[in-house]
Amino acid sequence: MNIKIKKNWEIKENKVTDEKVFFSRRSVVKGLTTTAVAGLLGPSLLAAAPNLQKLKKTHNSKYTLGNITEEKLFTSYNNFYEFALDKQTVKNKAKRLLPRPWSVKISGLVNKPKTWDIEDILKKFPLEERIYRFRCVETWSAVVPWIGFELKKLLALAEPSSKAKYVKLSTFFNPKIAKNQSNSFYYDWPYTEGLRLDEANNELAFIAVGLYGKELPPQNGTPIRLVTPWKYGFKSIKSIVSIELTEKQPTTLWNQAAPNEYGFYANVNPEVPHPRWSQAQDK
Repeated sequence: MNIKIKKNWEIKENKVTDEKVFFSRRSVVKGLTTTAVAGLLGPSLLAAAPNLQKLKKTHNSKYTLGNITEEKLFTSYNNFYEFALDKQTVKNKAKRLLPRPWSVKISGLVNKPKTWDIEDILKKFPLEERIYRFRCVETWSAVVPWIGFELKKLLALAEPSSKAKYVKLSTFFNPKIAKNQSNSFYYDWPYTEGLRLDEANNELAFIAVGLYGKELPPQNGTPIRLVTPWKYGFKSIKSIVSIELTEKQPTTLWNQAAPNEYGFYANVNPEVPHPRWSQAQDK
């Protein structure tokens, strides 16, 4: 005879939750407001990785390149130091970053400061697809079909004042979901980046809300990011929550962390080597 002796941590069968009750839990959560759930549980426990929706867009033939990088590669090899230093693990760890609710505050030297909900931003501008080359300062590159609109259109809504000379962009700060933000030894979080105002108004400066026909996945900067194809990739800040117009050049994360290696402008130039490696080739 086989007799099973339960361990002290095992639960009796009569304590098991009824199957119908378990599968109806979604209706309970759905009845709570987003604010209440966020306050009680925190954003990391609200849901799993979002189901990325397809985006309606028009392809802009003015910005077209061949040999588009395979989607699986570009969405699986990512720098997002808030979550991990290893590029291959970012995709999994960033799943806790949810694209909703999300808002972007535009402030500083503007006539019409405002906080925009991401849904209102998406309704405001027709989306277009542009194929840009994304060049990382680490000497790797990709050709990516981004979806979004020109940054200058978003800035125009705030009506920058005559004193505004620079644009400072900031990403989210939430160590509960981005564990590396708990450590400020190397980096002064949150991630910040900046452009001169004339650069921000250049038609190439692009606000991306999607890629490869779909919404941005977490590891690529959901739900809204910057893309500046003439600059190295670290300038293209992800998951933007704040845009501030300033008179003085803003402090940026990488420029502050290593000013001798990462300049404020960071324009792609293969003839100018990084202090620790050549930029003559990329892969």
